[in-house]
Amino acid sequence: MATQSLRVKDTDDISVGIPVLPIPLKQDIQLKKLLVKIKKILQSHHVVAILPDCSEARVLTNDQTTVQHTACDPLLFQHLTAVHHHSDSVFDQTHPQYLQYRVYIEQYLGAVNRLVAFAVCDDQSNCIAHICVFDQNHYPFDAGFTELALEFCVDYAEKILLEQKHTALLHTHEQVVTLNFSQTKFLQIIAHDLRAPFHGILGFSEVLAEELDSLDESSVQNISSYLNDTAKATYHLLENLLNWAMAEGGRFVYHPVRFDLKQISQIVSNVLSSLAYSKKIELIDRIPEGSYVYADLNMVTSILQNLVSNALKFTPQDGSGKVVISVKKIERFMALSISDTGLGMNELQKTNIFGKNIKTTLKGTNGEKGTGLGLVLCKRFADLNQGEITVQSKEGIGTTFTVRLPSERPVNAQVVADTLVHV
Repeated sequence: MATQSLRVKDTDDISVGIPVLPIPLKQDIQLKKLLVKIKKILQSHHVVAILPDCSEARVLTNDQTTVQHTACDPLLFQHLTAVHHHSDSVFDQTHPQYLQYRVYIEQYLGAVNRLVAFAVCDDQSNCIAHICVFDQNHYPFDAGFTELALEFCVDYAEKILLEQKHTALLHTHEQVVTLNFSQTKFLQIIAHDLRAPFHGILGFSEVLAEELDSLDESSVQNISSYLNDTAKATYHLLENLLNWAMAEGGRFVYHPVRFDLKQISQIVSNVLSSLAYSKKIELIDRIPEGSYVYADLNMVTSILQNLVSNALKFTPQDGSGKVVISVKKIERFMALSISDTGLGMNELQKTNIFGKNIKTTLKGTNGEKGTGLGLVLCKRFADLNQGEITVQSKEGIGTTFTVRLPSERPVNAQVVADTLVHV
């Protein structure tokens, strides 16, 4: 088959990976505890936490029971960080930029007579909070107490880091457990579903090897056709198994581009036209040119090929069967549909069609076998592309699978981790 090129627009090189967890400062109970301890030992009227990229400062109330959110310009954090960003020292009137720091506090938070501050930093020395203690008293803060407050801030940063690492380790542990489960399931499927076709391949190839002289031309042709069909089906199963294993390992690269669905519908139709012809099924591509989506081209191609293959598999081969590929614009999405006039499904089958339990599916109208892996992959790929897949079916009438994909790049487009699930 000749290689066909695809034209794409607006390429964005994006990879799916495990997200880095931010240090959880906002709405942090530990932060309140820190402010309470500092307020008690320093006996100051104002104890304020200023966080990055936040339009509100955290201010401990006089009764020390709640932390109020007070409007604050996000630029204040940047200004303070430019002046002081070392977590190993107390910022007080002895610092050369004390007056500049004080000006910023007065500009954004109120009048100051005495002030002391602490920079809370992560393990990479990045400032993650400024703790400012100030009021209008004229006597200085006790140096011993300010050093103790500094230790509180260091302990707070270390505790937050430990909690973050603990959460990350739990997340990694869950992934490893899930991956081990998936690998076991993967091996079970291989053992079950490759054994049967290889029995057939070995048996008929043995007939050709040992009894060729006793076979007429028609028998040789029939055996050769069977071996060819079985080899193709087994190869397709191996492709699905490999893709599924890659998806479970989180190794898929999500590479969204803007492309025309017509291009992949033509390729899939050409690839599967011989199968449709052999089963006397009419394969109809009704997708018009200019049906653009913003998605991963390879994943959508795999979705379409699996769904069309499934439709052909379960459509009668009596000459009356049809499989139709179509598309419809629905708000910000393109709804790609694959409809057939096949066997259809009952309510129980529809409910479990995308379920986590992979098992051998019903035989097709020509005795084809499957595992249901194709549909599991379709759902995974649809989810990865910020879309969804649905099914409508009626026994004896046919089935329609619909895949909704973004027609344009979402305004808030971002890479979402492909979290592992038990399949």
